[in-house]
Amino acid sequence: MAAPPLIQLRDIALTFGGTPLLTAADLSVSPGERVCLVGRNGSGKSTLLKIAAGLIEPDRGTRFLQPGATLRYLPQEPDFEGFATTLSYVEAGLAPGDDRYQARYLLEQLGLDGDEHPARLSGGEARRAAIARTLAPSPDILLLDEPTNHLDLPAIEWLERDLAARRCALVLISHDRRFLETLSRITVWLDRGTTRRLELGFGQFEARRDEILAEEEREQHKLDRKIAAEEHWVRYGVTARRKRNVRRMAQLQALRETRRSFRAAGGKAEIAAAEADRSGALVIEAKRISKTFDGRPIVTDFSTRILRGDRIGIVGPNGSGKTTLLGLLTATSKPDSGTVRIGANVWIAALDQDRDSLNPDWTLTEALTGGRSDTVSVGGQTRHVVSYMKDFLFTPEQARTPLRALSGGERGRIMLARAFAKPSNLLVLDEPTNDLDLETLDVLEEAIADYDGTVILISHDRDFLDRVVNAVIVPEGEGRWTDYAGGYSDMLVQRGADVVAKRRPEPAKESAAAKAPPAIPGKRRLSFNEKYALENLPKQIAVLEAQIRTLQATLDDPALFARDRRSFDATSQALVQAQAELAETEEKWLSLEILREEIESAQP
Repeated sequence: MAAPPLIQLRDIALTFGGTPLLTAADLSVSPGERVCLVGRNGSGKSTLLKIAAGLIEPDRGTRFLQPGATLRYLPQEPDFEGFATTLSYVEAGLAPGDDRYQARYLLEQLGLDGDEHPARLSGGEARRAAIARTLAPSPDILLLDEPTNHLDLPAIEWLERDLAARRCALVLISHDRRFLETLSRITVWLDRGTTRRLELGFGQFEARRDEILAEEEREQHKLDRKIAAEEHWVRYGVTARRKRNVRRMAQLQALRETRRSFRAAGGKAEIAAAEADRSGALVIEAKRISKTFDGRPIVTDFSTRILRGDRIGIVGPNGSGKTTLLGLLTATSKPDSGTVRIGANVWIAALDQDRDSLNPDWTLTEALTGGRSDTVSVGGQTRHVVSYMKDFLFTPEQARTPLRALSGGERGRIMLARAFAKPSNLLVLDEPTNDLDLETLDVLEEAIADYDGTVILISHDRDFLDRVVNAVIVPEGEGRWTDYAGGYSDMLVQRGADVVAKRRPEPAKESAAAKAPPAIPGKRRLSFNEKYALENLPKQIAVLEAQIRTLQATLDDPALFARDRRSFDATSQALVQAQAELAETEEKWLSLEILREEIESAQP
């Protein structure tokens, strides 16, 4: 018998400003289930999650939380008011009886020491503190709204491993495809106010979604043809009769009402960058450039050549200097030494990651036109602002909407619209994927693929990088940067290691060993256990990978859930455990392999 749900929402309806946002939304989550909640920006995903968290009361519907079940919710914008340090903020989320050590442990794992003042946190640090507060109590169910926003790659991958190892139920909203593919086993699709529950992870969802929408379009086409046939009968089939068939007229009215009540799926964004004349073959040439801040090397002796048509991704932990390097390459800042040469006929259009630069009092029209008129210049051609807005999925009714009323994803689309209106042959994009829904991300990828010029971008979205770039620039420490051919996954293969954030040094502890005289340095050798592990860990990895493929193949059976819920739950749990064990084993092997290489390189 299936376990009762930990939380259940039924027939949820909610209207904002006279417009129905949710009309008949359901959400049911049982112990251990991994659910991703997907839908377009503005479809109500965050609102539904807030209703599940008990923060918003719906106009209609019921919310049930199993008695005794503990729930924690991660908002997109955490409130730090009243807290002096990040540690006090995280500890305030603990209940009596919770492990107090977890607060400091999670902060340390996320690169914080607990003494930071919340008012001085960066966006990434604020998100890390909020994640620590949410995870510290080890709740029965986690509701996470865009947990990867503002996180760098090391933090995203740490969070993936931590969530995969937990036994709690999970509901995720995220624009990070790879994050969703790794963690989700069930997809709840919020579309036009209602939800569809699909017993498959996000990796299989998009193909199934496209099938559903295609079938829906076929059914509407059939309905349109049937209405046309009935209307023909009304006009021409009864001209010789005084009385019409009342029953058939009623059927026609019912068909018309069905057609009127149908809400078509939202349109597709039409993002295209306005292009200037072609640049020269050489776009940027940097020779031995260096930059230091407060004695800390950010870029050291870096050289590169960027040619027309290149797609360059810059990746690395927060604080590693990605934006600084981007500024040096585009000549918006000067290096301490070295030279940067911009090629002939290069026209740059830049997207800044700082959306706070948008005046919240502007209307959408003012943001796109600069407040000058109702027209916007796109690639040197004049277009009405409402027409251009529609390309980025805004409605005419939103033209006078102040920016403060828009969602993060909508503000992201405005930034893209502003940047792409300017004629260019070099696109410079700093975190372009933040807050964008998955459909808009697809269109952005297509726009970049169709762009004839050159693209340099910063992103923490691994899937986006793999789809878009053909080279990656990665920090190696002490200001050193290296070019790798291919996307993010290709870089991992060539580099043999992931992008790792530097941790703060551990405080020195006074001990007998510390007081003892320093030992005479000798040659470091691998111990017997380390050698044994190096030889046998790859075999364990192969076994675990085979086990994961078998478990995944079992879960891919769409009828398993309905046929044998107990087997489905057991298989899902076994898959989560196997994935966590694989991640731990791979990390252990990688650490030993790096140690082996260091020892061999140190030998004369």
